Amino acid sequence: MTRLMAALFAAVVVAFGSTAASAQENQGTAEQRAACTPDAFRLCSAYIPDPSGVEACLRQRKSDLSKACKAVFEQASTGSVRSR
Repeated sequence: MTRLMAALFAAVVVAFGSTAASAQENQGTAEQRAACTPDAFRLCSAYIPDPSGVEACLRQRKSDLSKACKAVFEQASTGSVRSR
């Protein structure tokens, strides 16, 4: 289970990154990861540990996301909050 948790954490970190060139900017905030990790497990566990697959799955299941995770994706699409 520990390997699964580590893989999911890595997937979520990558999933919420922007398209900026710097890897530092592609990690998402701790709050973003906390908001979407439960949804990634609940809705997209079949794609773990593939970060791109998890992100695509979460985007496809947007209507099923928790309010907190949905807000993360909405912020990312509007560019109103930069990842750190």
